[in-house]
Amino acid sequence: MNKILLIILLFISSAVAEVINEYPSQELINSKIKIIDIRTEPEWKETGLLTGAIPITFFNEKGQYDIPVFMRELQKHVKANEKFALICHTGSRTAMLADFLSKYYHMKVINLRGGMYYAEGKRLKIVPYTTK
Repeated sequence: MNKILLIILLFISSAVAEVINEYPSQELINSKIKIIDIRTEPEWKETGLLTGAIPITFFNEKGQYDIPVFMRELQKHVKANEKFALICHTGSRTAMLADFLSKYYHMKVINLRGGMYYAEGKRLKIVPYTTK
């Protein structure tokens, strides 16, 4: 039920939210903008992370989420009114989450289209994921 409600809210919010959509690039990485990788730990282990990306899972392997937990972790890394980017595997999860964060939390979000799939194809620098 929670997943359906979030999808409906995200769909509605996408009609009015302002989010920057762009493809991952070396220029973005070089800019030192914070990149939040919302994939799961098994995904991070499989492909690694973009250089400098901060891993914070949003949807777990079962498609469940906990917005308060995610927001607490995000706020440890992103200041109020600070622009940041979101990345996932293909950009589907981040498209939904970016719209949600923009609309309901008034955050400045860059959705990285194509996600890690695109980044790998462009041979952007990816580093192995290590647990903390």
